[in-house]
Amino acid sequence: MEDSYSISLSKIIDEFDLETLYLPDLPENIPVSCSRVNRPGLQMVGFYDHYEQARLQIIGIVEHLYLESLGLEERRQRLDDFFRSKPVGVIVTSSIQLGEYTEEMACKYGVPLMRTSVRTSEFMAALIAFLNVQLGPRITRHGVLVEVYGEGVLLLGDSGVGKSETAIELLKRGHRLIADDAVEITRVSATTLVGRAPEIIRHYVELRGIGIVDVRRLFGMGAVKESEKIDLVINLEPWQEGKMYDRLGLEEQRTDILGINVPSIVIPVSHGRNISVVIEVAAMNNRQKRMGYNTAEEFNKRLLDSMTR
Repeated sequence: MEDSYSISLSKIIDEFDLETLYLPDLPENIPVSCSRVNRPGLQMVGFYDHYEQARLQIIGIVEHLYLESLGLEERRQRLDDFFRSKPVGVIVTSSIQLGEYTEEMACKYGVPLMRTSVRTSEFMAALIAFLNVQLGPRITRHGVLVEVYGEGVLLLGDSGVGKSETAIELLKRGHRLIADDAVEITRVSATTLVGRAPEIIRHYVELRGIGIVDVRRLFGMGAVKESEKIDLVINLEPWQEGKMYDRLGLEEQRTDILGINVPSIVIPVSHGRNISVVIEVAAMNNRQKRMGYNTAEEFNKRLLDSMTR
């Protein structure tokens, strides 16, 4: 069973610069735990089947015009029914000036009421994206996350294999660090994983023999990044004599993280190998595959054509 997460309403208010019309308590004390939102058009006509009060409710121009079309008594009843359902919060978009009874009902039932000047579709898209990042399913993996040529590369492997040292070498070559040692991975959509560092160790790297290094101060702000999508998983392991490693790249390997299969490869580590350069090539090759060109398949096709001739 997946853990559930929540954020305070204050984070949403600050992120979207919402105007607060009514709050029953300090926004820091009001939790939001659902990443889905709802436009309560059906609820305004009395249909409450499959209604989730944990969702933030968005009232746009359509809902407002419908309420304005009703008589005063019927409008009051519809709003009374809606706010009595105790949604976690109601946000009015497009700077709509509320008609009678809306604020009254919010106060009566203790429902947070806020307003934004942004149009409904734009606001909902931004809000859902924000909530997916803040509330999505997540795990913490032991590893290093770096951005290499715009690709988010997650380095995994046993302690002492050289993940942090490789990350430092990549930083010196102009790439960026997201997380060292512990990577918080969040599923923000059905196809996308985003990684970040726990706040307490953000921008720090541990190097055995030296200790903790502050990457941001040592290499500058251009060497760090808050978060990054995970495009490739690289498993670093000590070279094992006699083990068969993929030499052509025809085998498609994937690693399951939170139900999403991420392309992955295994890179054996041995003395004399420049792992940072290998990772750079792996990142560029992965992006090339995503753009529709697979070097291994092209080479195999050329080889088969040559044998046929």
